[in-house]
Amino acid sequence: MAVPFLADAERMMTERLALEPLVPAHAEEMTAVLDDPGLHTYVGGRPLSSEQLRERYERLARGLSDDGSERWFNWIVRNDHSGEAVGYVQATVALASGIADVAWVIGSPFQGNGYASEAASAMVAWLRAGGASAVTAHIHPDNGPSQRVARAVGLVATSTIEDGEVIWRS
Repeated sequence: MAVPFLADAERMMTERLALEPLVPAHAEEMTAVLDDPGLHTYVGGRPLSSEQLRERYERLARGLSDDGSERWFNWIVRNDHSGEAVGYVQATVALASGIADVAWVIGSPFQGNGYASEAASAMVAWLRAGGASAVTAHIHPDNGPSQRVARAVGLVATSTIEDGEVIWRS
């Protein structure tokens, strides 16, 4: 039997989107997509410079935590028609349990088009096919749009709160 999640992230297509595995070279174009302080309202932090984002992407593109306990899967979300980057989706899989914790961010100009639900659905289906034992997401209780995405991918709010965020679970 194959050990789940040893493979790298794969390019995926949806009806309108291409999910492209993250590489450091994506940093420059993603800086513009993510350059809105409003995107950090519920998750904290601030927009990063291209250099800071490249450094982050270099670490994430390795796909494995320093201690080897987690696999990281990250995709840039592109409009398949225009090729324009519109956001990203990501998953952290705890190898011991097979639980995948997921997140999604769509740039402000592209929100309201269903891109987050479409991209997150493709990612969650890929994770489940890869053997995820469960899928979770951490969502701020006031973040209605992310709650709708979580419902769309089959997650349900739990009564557990970590760092001010509700844990949603499949």
